[in-house]
Parts: sequence; C-alpha cells; structure tokens
Amino acid sequence: MTDLQSAPTPVVLDVTGTDIAGEAARLRELGPLVPVVLPGGIRAWAVTDADLVKDLFVDWRVSKDAHRHWPDFVAGLVPPDWPLISWVSVRNMFTAYGTDHQRLRRLVGPAFTARRIDLLRPQIRRIVTELLDGLAARPAGAVVDLREEFAAQVPLRVITALMGVPTDLRDGLRVCVGEIFSTAPHRDPRVTFAEMVDILTTLVARRRAEPGEDMTSLLIGHRDDGDRLSEEELVHTLLLMISAGYETTVNLLDQAVCQLLRRPELLVRLRAGRISWSSLVEETLRWAPPVANLPLRYAVVDIDVAGRRIKAGEAVLACFAAANRRSHGSDADDFDPARPSNEHLSFGYGPHYCLGAPLARLEAGIALPALFHRFPDLTLAVAPEALEPLSSFVAHGHRSLPVRLSADSGR
Repeated sequence: MTDLQSAPTPVVLDVTGTDIAGEAARLRELGPLVPVVLPGGIRAWAVTDADLVKDLFVDWRVSKDAHRHWPDFVAGLVPPDWPLISWVSVRNMFTAYGTDHQRLRRLVGPAFTARRIDLLRPQIRRIVTELLDGLAARPAGAVVDLREEFAAQVPLRVITALMGVPTDLRDGLRVCVGEIFSTAPHRDPRVTFAEMVDILTTLVARRRAEPGEDMTSLLIGHRDDGDRLSEEELVHTLLLMISAGYETTVNLLDQAVCQLLRRPELLVRLRAGRISWSSLVEETLRWAPPVANLPLRYAVVDIDVAGRRIKAGEAVLACFAAANRRSHGSDADDFDPARPSNEHLSFGYGPHYCLGAPLARLEAGIALPALFHRFPDLTLAVAPEALEPLSSFVAHGHRSLPVRLSADSGR
C-alpha cells in the first residue's frame, strides 16, 4: 500500500484557482485518491471519485476535527498564518466529530426546517424585486457588475436577515468571508479571523441586549439559558452559518448566469418549459460547484482504499469539481441541464450534509427566473474568456460578472 509520504510526486494545487475545471480533470486522470500539496507545502489526499467521497464522508474513521485528529495541527506544524487556517481551527459543527457534531447540528437544525425555509419565500421575492428595480433604473446600455450588484446582494440580504445582522456590520463580514474563501488571500489570515470574530462578538452583544426572532438570538438562548454550547462555539457557529450561507450562493448564482449568457439556446428552452429552472440549478451545482475543493478531513486510524493507505492523521481534501463529473459518463464535461441525472456532491453527503441546501436552492430558484424575465436581452459585456476567476481553489466563481442590461433597462 502506498501512503502519503511514499506516494509519487504530488500535484501542487494552484492557489490562484486559474483553471479549476482543468485541474480537476488532471486529478481525475491520476485516479480516485491523489496526493496533493496545499499552500505552505502541506500534503493531503485529494479524493476525486464520487463513490469514494461518499464512503469516506460516512466512515467513522474519518474526522473533521483538527484539534483531535490532525497531528500536524496539534503539534504546531501548521502555521497560524496558513491561508486555510480558518477552515480547520474553528470549533463549530463544520469541524466537529461524533457526539459533538450531533449536539451542534441539533442546535442549528431548527433554523433550516422545510417549513421555516418556505416561510422565507416572500422575503426573498421582495429582496430580488428590490434589487431588480434598482438595476432597471440604470441608464440604457450601462455595464453592470452582476456578481456584485445581484448575485452577491441576494444571499447577503437573505442570510443577514435570517441571522439578524445589522446593516452596519455587513460590509466588514463580506470582506472577511471573501478572504476566508481565498487560498491566495490579500492579508494575513490571522487578521481576517480576528476581525471576523470581533464583528460576530459585536453581533452577539447587540442581540443579547435586543433579542429578536433571528437565528443569532436563538443560538444565544441555547448558550445563555441551557449552556448547550460554549461562547467560542456560539461565535464560530455564526461564522459558519453566515460565511457558508453567503459565499456559496453567490457563486451558484454567478455561475448559473454565466452559463446561460454563454449558451443563449438554453434560455429559449427554459422559457418554453422544455428545461426547468430547478434542473438548471442542479446542473450548475454539478458542473461548477460553488466550493470546488473542500478542506479538510483526517483519518482517525489507517484506512486502506483504492490501492492506497491513508495513514492515521493524514489530511483528506474532497474534490467536488472532480468527483461531480467522474460519474456522469463521456459527456460529463458538457453543461446540459436536460441530462437524465445531474446528481452531485456540492452540498456534501452524510452527517455533514449542508443544512442550508434548501435555502440556496430556494434563492436560486427565485432569483434566476426573475432576473431573466426582467432583462430578457441580458448579455455579457466582455468575452467569456475575459472573466477572471476568484483567487482560490476552494471558492469557484468570478471576480466580477460585467453585463449589459436589456436595451430599455428592464422598464
């Protein structure tokens, strides 16, 4: 059995995310379990096969708790300014293992029941309508960054309303979330993490003083009334919910709009009812997952899989961009919302399956048809190849999405 240290020359992942799809294809060609190098020279196993991802995600021998099961982290070999430090050092349900994970997930779960998510539908419609009204007021022919002014604003307003985040804290949170998702950040990750914690601590203080019906107030109640989570877990849970509820949906909307503008024939089929908007959303999630590679998991004991040995304590990276295409045959690289099955792993699998998946689907299912109904002649303002990717092998989107609205600006 080949382990991580004796494996052939590992693939050094591109921290700038220049060609996520191409890198995923190269990893797939190397097999279901590939040794890779993360920023800072840290090694991990990249899992590129969907079935293997599922197997490992439900295996008790695989943990997300770096504090318990990643010896390099515990020994201080992972530097505090490592670009992915926020992904592994936090203490919330994203990184929890076993009974700790179950406890934390039970506390958050009530915010994401089907009934509670459906109750958000009118509010999401109002948010989308207000944003589209604002875009419609632009001069005819104006170039608009649709990522910034629509794709980002929809989930930002939804998640901050759900969490009870005041308007004056939004911009700071957005900057921090963008830095956390970058694998080539513009500033020291320690500064970002400290600023994020400071903003969320301010949020907690305000909601303690003036509780509401929001999720932050609910979690504070769990903390203060029953001591069911620590203060650190409270703040880190807010970090998880706000960052995951924002950035991933931005990228989903960004990628879906981009694919439709590159393939106008799909819009014709959508408007004729030959393709559903939900199928478009699922195909976008499959073809361009909002999180291309998800850090990190760790082997609790030695695990022999796919002719390799993942030794206890070795890190594992889930490559959704690779795994989502491996199981879809010869046309897996085609963007086809009408394919018979567009199964994907973009929301994870097993105990850590994303609680916010129904909310992301609802937001996209409302925002996308409304956008193209209001602006039926929407076009890219630059050549598709001129769109710049985010500086990340985690976040899968564009730095901006310049478009021209319809000739009458949607009036």
